[in-house]
Amino acid sequence: MSTAMNFGSKSFKPRPPDKGSFPLDHFGECKDFKEKFMKCLSENSFDNSKCRLQSKDYLECRMDNQLMAKEPLEKLGFKDLVDPPPSQTDQNTKL
Repeated sequence: MSTAMNFGSKSFKPRPPDKGSFPLDHFGECKDFKEKFMKCLSENSFDNSKCRLQSKDYLECRMDNQLMAKEPLEKLGFKDLVDPPPSQTDQNTKL
C-alpha cells in the first residue's frame, strides 16, 4: 500500500548522456568516413590505434553535420593529429 501512495510524488526528469550517445546518421552523410574507418579496423585486426586518422575524419564529419556536439579534437584524444597554427617564423620564410 505504501508504494502506491508514493508513486505520484516523485518526478523523473530525463537528461541526455554527457558523451557516448548521439543521433544516428539516417541520411548517410558520414557513411563514406564510417566505411573507411571500418575497413581500416578490419585490415588491422581491429587495432584502433592504427586507424586514428580515419576515426578523426569520421568524428569531424559527424560534428560538421550536427550529428554530435562540436568538441575540440584535442579533447577527443587527437591532439597529435591536429595541425598546429602557423608560427611567425614560418610566415617570414615565405616572404
